[in-house]
Amino acid sequence: MHKHFSAILAILSMFLLSTLTYAEDISKEQIKGLDEQVQEIKTDVLNIAAELNQLEEKLLYPSHTQVAVFISLNPGETFRLDSVEIQIEGKPVAEHLYTFKELDALKRGGVQQIYTGNVLSGDHAMQVSFLGKTEGGNDLQRTENYTLHKGVGPQIVEVALSSQSITFKDR
Repeated sequence: MHKHFSAILAILSMFLLSTLTYAEDISKEQIKGLDEQVQEIKTDVLNIAAELNQLEEKLLYPSHTQVAVFISLNPGETFRLDSVEIQIEGKPVAEHLYTFKELDALKRGGVQQIYTGNVLSGDHAMQVSFLGKTEGGNDLQRTENYTLHKGVGPQIVEVALSSQSITFKDR
């Protein structure tokens, strides 16, 4: 009887072991299938988010009222730019404190989009101020006024900073 019991136990053990192996295979396949579904859902969510961002931008900044202001440094500038503030019609619309990396990018010819907003057609008073330090360590502060001529369609203004002046270029 002990031999029969041992044989039955051995057969039962092999059956349970094969069932567990089959269950592991199903679990691995199910997990792989779930992982693929999760990846597809993530891709779909990212695509939807990108489309929503584009729609939001079109709604918030329609092209006929859109104004974008970009900051650049004149080539060869050695001063350290600390901050920039932009006002339109006397109201602050943008200000930015610069990190070392941002300043380095500007010095290498980079351009920063500092403001995007809505402005009705017509002339608008714009004021740009910046703070910085000269190469010798002295404080540097400049402020310039500009008349923004907003027509129909998007308007782009590049503000080029130097230690001596601020210049404006309509694009």
